Amino acid sequence: MTDASGLVLALTTEASPECAQHLADALLERRLVACVSIHPVQSFYRWEGALQQSHEVQLLMKTSTQHLEALRSVVSQLHSYDTPEWLSWPVMSSPAYGAWALAELSSDVSSPAA
Repeated sequence: MTDASGLVLALTTEASPECAQHLADALLERRLVACVSIHPVQSFYRWEGALQQSHEVQLLMKTSTQHLEALRSVVSQLHSYDTPEWLSWPVMSSPAYGAWALAELSSDVSSPAA
């Protein structure tokens, strides 16, 4: 495994599969993420003093240290929640995956024709 020169995972949850898909599409379109994995989850938490539980959709986003702050900003702007979950951490990856992910974040990569 290798450090992949700044590969980062970021995590948030959304209220529904539709919200998660919309957010993932917007982040991919802006090249702020190389990949987004979407998973249904059941969340248990305390909110405004009361215990809560809800079905949510978790987004695991693969990005770089260079794109992390812009990603956080756009997630905050586009998110359906007033206070979205935001966690991030540096990761190690295989050399091939790390190179692919970082290349996808480059503005030099040509997009397929629409």
